Amino acid sequence: MTQAPSPEFLTVKELAELLRLKERKVYDLASSGAVPCSRATGKLLFPNKEIRDWIKRESIGLGEPDTPRPPILLGSHDPLLDWAVRQSRCGMASYFDGSLDGLARFHKGEGMLAGLHIHEPETAGWNVTRVSNECRGANVVLIGFALRQRGLVFRKDGPPLSGLQDLPGFRIAPRQPESGTDGVFRYLVGQAGIALAELTLTETLRTETEAVQAVARGVADVTFGLEPLAQDFQLGFLPLIEERFDLLIDRRSWFEPQMQRLMTFCRSEAFREKAEAMGGYDVSSIGQVRWNP
Repeated sequence: MTQAPSPEFLTVKELAELLRLKERKVYDLASSGAVPCSRATGKLLFPNKEIRDWIKRESIGLGEPDTPRPPILLGSHDPLLDWAVRQSRCGMASYFDGSLDGLARFHKGEGMLAGLHIHEPETAGWNVTRVSNECRGANVVLIGFALRQRGLVFRKDGPPLSGLQDLPGFRIAPRQPESGTDGVFRYLVGQAGIALAELTLTETLRTETEAVQAVARGVADVTFGLEPLAQDFQLGFLPLIEERFDLLIDRRSWFEPQMQRLMTFCRSEAFREKAEAMGGYDVSSIGQVRWNP
């Protein structure tokens, strides 16, 4: 008899049975960021393949790829970093599809570095807990890139918007579940006592720029975006949180020419002037070691 295919996602109960733990412990692991998970449906789901990769790493330690990493920047999209990659002419490609996607791909050796902004409400921090839990034994380092102002980006000629409590009734351009933006948005909405079912969501957008563009075109009324992009598109901006954007870097790739050219440029006066001109950035701690195993 043909064996049924494994489900793409596991429930809390199924993961508890797989790990032989109590369900309460699974909730704790998910809350701390120790295991890959998604809240796309309003409940915890665990990607089967990533869970089994996680189990393997926990069992034998995170192995290093046998071949050199390609010069690719993974993870979350940041407009300033995106500009720096182009302006530095470092020769690095980019694949932006969210912090969690970037972290998973980084584990597989698909890039030299990954941009992350993973909110950790339990510690009131960013990135360190998740990275330290998933990257134990790996030859990596987490360094600071920038503090960013994030909030509601909206049309100035639309209905008044004074806070999260006004969101029901607005068309909201959402980000993908693998993005750090989606995680922060869901947390803040929950803290405000708003059920996700109350919100009207448009098509999912996969980069910061695309989400703000949807508002500028009138496809959506509001998105949870970055201040510099709101300024670029002459949209209204209501700040809600200052977030930390860090870079997870493979140590063996640090001295590769693409990486060196990019990081040298990010310490230049031209880079600092651009960050100031864009607005919404604090790059004073760029290069600061955030986690060093």
